[in-house]
Amino acid sequence: MVKFAIAKQLAGKRIITTDGEEIGRVIDLYINELTGKIETVVVEPNPESSLAARAKKEGAGTVSLPYASVLDVKDVMVMDRRGLTAESSSGPSF
Repeated sequence: MVKFAIAKQLAGKRIITTDGEEIGRVIDLYINELTGKIETVVVEPNPESSLAARAKKEGAGTVSLPYASVLDVKDVMVMDRRGLTAESSSGPSF
């Protein structure tokens, strides 16, 4: 299924996982200049979320997550929990 989203509408959107954990907010996007597709979502994690420890470990205060893990975007962005762990070992590090 192809997901279409206007990048401007994603700014500040809350992100929750498929199991209901609110992991943070969208603060930036990385878009492929050739295809125009969103590749990575940069997240400011909630201090209580599982991503907060990862952000602290990486020392950036933010976490980059693959847009391929996004399942739906409405009032919130829903991400597949399984796709979040794969990014730490194989995804881009910004």
